Amino acid sequence: MRKKRAPKRYLQPDPKFGDTIVTKFVNTLMWSGKKSTAYQIFYDAVELVSERTKEDGLETWRKAVANVSPSVEVRSRRIGGANFQIPTEVRPERKLTMGMKWLIQYSRSRNGRTMSDKLANEIIAAAKGEGGAFKKKEDTHRMAEANKAFSHFKF
Repeated sequence: MRKKRAPKRYLQPDPKFGDTIVTKFVNTLMWSGKKSTAYQIFYDAVELVSERTKEDGLETWRKAVANVSPSVEVRSRRIGGANFQIPTEVRPERKLTMGMKWLIQYSRSRNGRTMSDKLANEIIAAAKGEGGAFKKKEDTHRMAEANKAFSHFKF
């Protein structure tokens, strides 16, 4: 690598809960720079989760993100003219990012009236170990397990 690595940027905590992970989630949720709208969607979704489950909405959200975060993934590597899917451990930051992206992606593809409603439904499903985002994690783990034979080709 010719240039030095970019410095790590740290996020400000969100206004309501004072948590930087919430800010990261809202930044991933945000479209067209509309951060206040994204915050409103997230806070409404957490309220809906706490109403429906009769538990703390933020804790349910944390549990959902933990449930959909993968611990292994497959990466392509070209060896001797053939491409192999090599299972690798996921760094903690990337694990969190992937879980959040999947949660938001499968929330958007759900049926529902508003984004906060769809997000709330996906959070509840992920906390129970169901839903599209959880299925994506399971598929990723299954693929890594199937390609375990190529793990000696690690980077």
